[in-house]
Amino acid sequence: MSTSRQSCSLSFSIAQASRTNFLFSPRVGTALLTRNGIDKIDIDTPGILVNTSRGVIPHLCRDQHKQCSSVRWVHVPFETFLEHKPPVPTLQTGQDPLHRFLGYPADKCVVSMSLRDPHDGREVPPNGNALVSANSIRGIQRVSPEEWRSYVLACKPDIVVPLSDTPFTPPPYSQKRLTKSIERSFAWLTHILQAIEGSHPLNVFVHLAGGGSTAARTAFSESLLETLHDKDADMVKPLKSLDEGVTGYQLDLVPLRLALSGGVSESANINEIPVPTNPDIKTSDIVPLLRSSLSPLPAHKIRLVNSAESPHEMLTLIQQIGIDLFDAQWAQRAADIGVALDFTFPVCNRGARRRSNGKRDIGHNLFDHSYAEDFSPLANCFVGEAARSGDVPVCMCGACSPVSPHTRISHSCLDEGAPSGGEIGPAFTRAYLHHLLHTHEMSAHSLLVLHNLAVLDAFFAGIRETIRSLDSETFDLEISRFFKEYDEELTILSESKTMWGEVEMARGKGRLNREKEKAKQTV
Repeated sequence: MSTSRQSCSLSFSIAQASRTNFLFSPRVGTALLTRNGIDKIDIDTPGILVNTSRGVIPHLCRDQHKQCSSVRWVHVPFETFLEHKPPVPTLQTGQDPLHRFLGYPADKCVVSMSLRDPHDGREVPPNGNALVSANSIRGIQRVSPEEWRSYVLACKPDIVVPLSDTPFTPPPYSQKRLTKSIERSFAWLTHILQAIEGSHPLNVFVHLAGGGSTAARTAFSESLLETLHDKDADMVKPLKSLDEGVTGYQLDLVPLRLALSGGVSESANINEIPVPTNPDIKTSDIVPLLRSSLSPLPAHKIRLVNSAESPHEMLTLIQQIGIDLFDAQWAQRAADIGVALDFTFPVCNRGARRRSNGKRDIGHNLFDHSYAEDFSPLANCFVGEAARSGDVPVCMCGACSPVSPHTRISHSCLDEGAPSGGEIGPAFTRAYLHHLLHTHEMSAHSLLVLHNLAVLDAFFAGIRETIRSLDSETFDLEISRFFKEYDEELTILSESKTMWGEVEMARGKGRLNREKEKAKQTV
């Protein structure tokens, strides 16, 4: 399947999948983006895309993400640019304006764009028939389908997610509300698929609507396949159905969890690790909803899931649904709170500490004072390039295999012994990162993001290799081993978040609050 526009086309091919249940089996494929018929970017699947804030990967400068091999697909939530009209990115000109504005090389990086941040579950006012509510840094902004189409055509992203009427008001939602959601999402998809000068303009990933109702989700998917008539058909000529103009399917888990849990996220800080309002909502509760959306649709198009909460959930969705792409949200947020990931697939005999239940953590909480004098590399499952030995996998991230700059400023004779440009030095240690975190050095989070993305990328490389080389029963066995080896509750993230909060309280308003509490105790 290949859909295209004048300068950019995205195709997806499945190299291997189970023959017994092709629709929902684990599969290996390749997404190939061709720009201007020359530049080609291939993304192996199952794989990852990287999230951004205001178009920037949190904690990474341009030089860092250009050197990070894990950053090949980035997603931009456009609502963070809505404080100005017109939004600043739409004022750029020339070829690939969004790439150039944000600093992503057009020949190395795929850029997708949606209006809303798929990880933001905060309550917003209800959408209207022709207006969608979005969170900007200056409050709620309303965007019409016409405005969104104009923004997309001005920015020229490689992939666009059309507007969707996803409710972010307190559930439960009535049958009438779900019907209205489906109708609006259908109409807004039709609007974004309008032809430009007789050609199909965009690579579209449609958000599969329907909320927490299997019937509503199935109805929306079936509507994509229906033959269009009258006004709708005239708008999207020469497409016969909306699905013909769709490149891939997007499944957002945050609104699903909110709909199932019966509550809206109360957190005002979207930088926190995403957690469901009701912790009793499990992956097994979500699988039937995703299957109801995908069952009517063709199996050969790419499937993207946003906001998976753990590697365990990612494995489950690959195994039971055949998901092709995941965002790296939880791994990026783990770096925010000082966790260095340390796990592999298939399971190896090394890793982080074991808990009382016998399972290993998926990483190291470097805020913990037990790491103050731990001069080991960030991960036990990997070694840096400088320490390469045997069959231990090499982590080429900027923390485990740091590369010296090609140019530097010598401040004294002590700098004369520094490595020459481009040499790989020894890995940064846990003790060093522990020190950086406790002194509020921004470079700590930069190094952790580079490392966590590299570990997650290696995790998916292991999944692809396992699917290619083993039968489905053996793949299932490897997944069972992973669940038995690593803590599914991700307790390490909760502990690290608590310690991160304590360190944050040691400065700014936190210090004032601490002094007030101390004053109360002395009275």
